[in-house]
Amino acid sequence: MSDTDSFIDEVTEEVRRDRLFKVLRRYGWIGAVAVVLVVGGTALREYNRANEEAAAQTLGDALISAVEPSEAADRAQNLASVQTGGADAAMLVDMARAGALVEAGEIDTAVPLYQSIASNGEIPVIYRHIASFKALALQSDTLSIDERRLQLNALAAPGAPLAHLAAEQLALLEIESGNTAGALALLQSLVDDATVSVDVQDRANQLIVALGGLPEGASAQDG
Repeated sequence: MSDTDSFIDEVTEEVRRDRLFKVLRRYGWIGAVAVVLVVGGTALREYNRANEEAAAQTLGDALISAVEPSEAADRAQNLASVQTGGADAAMLVDMARAGALVEAGEIDTAVPLYQSIASNGEIPVIYRHIASFKALALQSDTLSIDERRLQLNALAAPGAPLAHLAAEQLALLEIESGNTAGALALLQSLVDDATVSVDVQDRANQLIVALGGLPEGASAQDG
C-alpha cells in the first residue's frame, strides 16, 4: 500500500469518526431515553407485582381472620367488614360470606348476595354461573317451576361452565312437574355425552333406573 493510499484511508476513517460523533451528539438522547424506558418499565413492573402480592397477602390474612369463629353468623359478619380492592377479590369475599349466611340460616340475605355476584360483568363467567346456580338452588321452594326452568335453561346453554349440572337439575325439574318422559330424555342425553363427568353420568343412570328406564348398556331383553 502506498503512502498516498494510507493517507486516504486515515482521512476516510477520521471522516467516519467525525460523522459518528455528530450523529451521537444529535441523536444520542434517543438511546438514553430507550435505556430509561427499559429500566423504568422493569422497575414499574416490579413495583406493581410487589403491590399485588402485598394486597393478596393482606386479603388472605383478613379472610383467615374473618372465618376463624365457629359460629357461621359471626363469620358472615366478619366477612362483611373485609376490605377489598377489586372485583375478583370482592367476589371471593362475597362468596364466602354468602356461604356463611346459608350455614347460619339467613337465606333471604344470602340469595341477593349470590345474585349480585351473578350479575357482575367484571368477574369471570364461571363464578357468575356458580353464584346464579347457588341462588337458584336456594329458591327451589319459592320460585315456580317455570321460573326455575327459565334460569336453568340459561345455565344449561351449550358451552356454559355448569351446563351439565344445570341439565341434571332440569331433569329433576321435569320429574317434579310429572314429565317423566322429558326427564328420561334429559338424563339419557347426559349419559350419552362423552364430555359429562363420571359422577354426573352415574347419577343420571341411577335416576333412569329409578324412573323405570334402562341403565346404560342395558337392553329390553336383560334381566
